[in-house]
Amino acid sequence: MQAPNRGTSNAAAGRTGCLRPRSCTCGTDIVVAAARGSYGTVPVSGTGASGNRRSLIRPHMFALRVPFPSPLEAEIAHGSLSPDVEPHQGVIEKELTVRGNVLAIKWTAEDARLLRISIINCLEHLSLVLRTMQHFGPPISR
Repeated sequence: MQAPNRGTSNAAAGRTGCLRPRSCTCGTDIVVAAARGSYGTVPVSGTGASGNRRSLIRPHMFALRVPFPSPLEAEIAHGSLSPDVEPHQGVIEKELTVRGNVLAIKWTAEDARLLRISIINCLEHLSLVLRTMQHFGPPISR
């Protein structure tokens, strides 16, 4: 049995499928992109003559696009993930948008470790949302 596709490890955009074995028929297709932002400068506090130093900060960015079978399911997932408040507001920015049947999530952070934690937490929640939708079947439009 072939191991499931776990995505790409480079900074270019990658495409990965469901993380479950090949027998899965959920049809999940997750598109990810990770990049480092351009350099910016911020003041660094210091004493004496070196107090005017500036440090370069290069923000980390990660984007995830999750296509759903219908726009209604993408909106349901958006509504479920939106209430989660980032514990490190100001250090991590997370933006959720829905365009058609695609849920897009974009993170920007200065700290790679906090970015990783935020992504993992969101993916766990997204996994729960997807399993719940699969368990109950497609939503009925009103």
